[in-house]
Amino acid sequence: MMTVFCALIYFALCTGQHIDHSEVSSTVSTEMSSFELFKRIISDNLTNSLTILLLQIIVILITVRIFSFLFKYIGQPGVMGEIVAGIVLGPSLLGYFFPEFSAALFPPESLMNLNLLSQIGLVLFMFVIGLELDFSVIKDKLNETLVISHAGIVVPFFLGVVAAIWVYADYGAQQAEFLPFAMFIGISMSITAFPVLARIVQERNMTKSPVGMLSIASAANDDVTAWCLLAIVIALAKAGSFVSALYTIALTLVYIAFMFMVMRPFLRKIGDIYANSEVINKTFVGFIFLFLVLSSVATEIIGIHALFGAFIAGVVMPTNIGFRKVMMEKVEDISLVFFLPLFFAFSGLHTEIGLINTPELWGVCLLFIVVAIAGKFGGCTLAARAVGENWKDSLIVGTLMNTRGLMQLVALNIGFEMGILSAQMFVVLLIMSLLTTFMATPMLSLVEKIFAKQEEKAHHHEKVLLSFGRPETGRTLLGMADLLLGHRLQNSQLIATHFTLGTDLNPAKAEEFAEESFIPLREEARHLNLQVDERYQVTDKLIQEMIHVAKKEHVDYLFVGAGQQFMQDNSTAPGKLGKRFTTIARWLKQLKDRPLHLPGTLLRQKLESIMDHVDCSVGIFVNRGFTQASNILLLVDSEDDLFLFNYARTRLGEQSMTIRICFINGQVDKQLESRIMNDFVQIDPHKFVLDKPLTMNTFIENKETLLVMSYTTCEKLSKDQELFAKLPSLLIIRPKQIEFKV
Repeated sequence: MMTVFCALIYFALCTGQHIDHSEVSSTVSTEMSSFELFKRIISDNLTNSLTILLLQIIVILITVRIFSFLFKYIGQPGVMGEIVAGIVLGPSLLGYFFPEFSAALFPPESLMNLNLLSQIGLVLFMFVIGLELDFSVIKDKLNETLVISHAGIVVPFFLGVVAAIWVYADYGAQQAEFLPFAMFIGISMSITAFPVLARIVQERNMTKSPVGMLSIASAANDDVTAWCLLAIVIALAKAGSFVSALYTIALTLVYIAFMFMVMRPFLRKIGDIYANSEVINKTFVGFIFLFLVLSSVATEIIGIHALFGAFIAGVVMPTNIGFRKVMMEKVEDISLVFFLPLFFAFSGLHTEIGLINTPELWGVCLLFIVVAIAGKFGGCTLAARAVGENWKDSLIVGTLMNTRGLMQLVALNIGFEMGILSAQMFVVLLIMSLLTTFMATPMLSLVEKIFAKQEEKAHHHEKVLLSFGRPETGRTLLGMADLLLGHRLQNSQLIATHFTLGTDLNPAKAEEFAEESFIPLREEARHLNLQVDERYQVTDKLIQEMIHVAKKEHVDYLFVGAGQQFMQDNSTAPGKLGKRFTTIARWLKQLKDRPLHLPGTLLRQKLESIMDHVDCSVGIFVNRGFTQASNILLLVDSEDDLFLFNYARTRLGEQSMTIRICFINGQVDKQLESRIMNDFVQIDPHKFVLDKPLTMNTFIENKETLLVMSYTTCEKLSKDQELFAKLPSLLIIRPKQIEFKV
């Protein structure tokens, strides 16, 4: 068939050659060679608008990911790295050092396409911000939230207007009238970056704490109020006078009333219907996106920005957590990962730090930084203190509310596009925004450090920390702690931590994971009649966070899970490839296995890193199909292992359970054997039974056997890899170090 039709096509082409434009063909062929024609085609393709846009997107996405990783590495929110990446791609760095490359990559005529794409991304992003607002949190702390959030708006707004009076003549008179200029400066001082604040609260394990909930609720209320004020300021700026702006403000109020009183109940009913569906179909998703666009268009036509319409569209969405979760999954990733970096890059292209080139301008920049911190941080801190919070929590609230970052950048771009802000004022306010956000993380650490000594009390109760990744591991670790400590758990403070890797997790998913991850642990705690303090945290630095919690809480016992192969992953010596290639191979293996390195499946290097940095006893549980501890086998190698009997005595006083004692090799130290017989076996022969020599075959593959040993003994036993791989579940204990060194 292919042969026949190819022949027919060839015959048709030959027949049609008589209508060929021979003049054009001959002209082209005589003017340039085939290779030159090919080069011209490539050159044209490289300079067309689509190719330039795609190249811009490639460079932006790569740069943003690099800077996001670097900023996360130094403990800053990743979004701050993305903002800085946008500035780096602009005239401040790339355009300054590589002007020709910058001009070729970002020609002025191509910026309109980039701007339109970034605006679409912002519309989607503001929709997600509206979806993330949880009004139930605001209702729970309504009085305190109203005081803190409005103090965080009124105080910095007032100070911003006062600062605007000082700078208007030199830096604002040529751009706009004083009223919109001053009000826009006030708004810039008042905005809180709700998404950045929420990420910081997540990463610092404050989501369920009273101060964390208060901060999130205050920021949510602040967001709604500030964006409404921004809408009014935009109306004033576009209308030109307050009287003419009243029409726009009136239409805005009608729009908001319609959205909350008509559309919100309607969407709630639809949400209830689709909440019971396994899959939200494409028709419904299409309706939601159509509603989002209509809301954005309505606010743009009214005279306020389309972003306000997108934000309100997200706020009025059904409160059903399942519905919001599905919608955020469909919108959030593409808006945050793809579109938002384009907005950062476009913002960076008209951000030139070199515009602040005089002592007077640096003085203005310093003035706005001081005013911003005094207004937002000072106002919110004093307001939190006034509603009854202690000084520590008040300072934390003030620090978190002082973050501006991303939301500030959105507002600044609106002001710049409308001609209210000059390029110089745009850069000044951007630097202020970045600095107030950068200071959040170190300020929180400083506050905690200052108050740590005041809060430190002599703890009369032991502290036990369980750190797990998989939910079922939490139940098992609690069972191991009960098996090892017995009645001591009733008088101990029990803390359970669950970590989720990846700080890009949105708050709705994080809350769902936090709720589900502790269910098996809660069931076991109820069975044992124990109270557990649950801690959930999203982090990119798993081991460091585990060490931080253990040190901060001054725990006496730490229980973690380990992978079945944890003693085998770093035992291979370098071979013919040499150390350098072995290092690369190990790095690639770690990169490949990285998603599996959860707290429930820690490998040897990570466990040793933890043990090197914590001053407490560490219990490592290796689950190999464990069901219940019907048989306990105590493995002993030297007198250093005798501490294990302290745990055995504690537990044996509560229930009748025989513990078998075994030596790991046939050549037993007679003095050690005599001591075990005299001190333990002969005192209570019904509790302890000494087996010699070691009879491992009795216990291999037995799911109801638990081997208890020291970490040193485990290292020796693991040298026989074949035997070690066949052992049942292990509980390995590293006792508290007498001399602790970091």
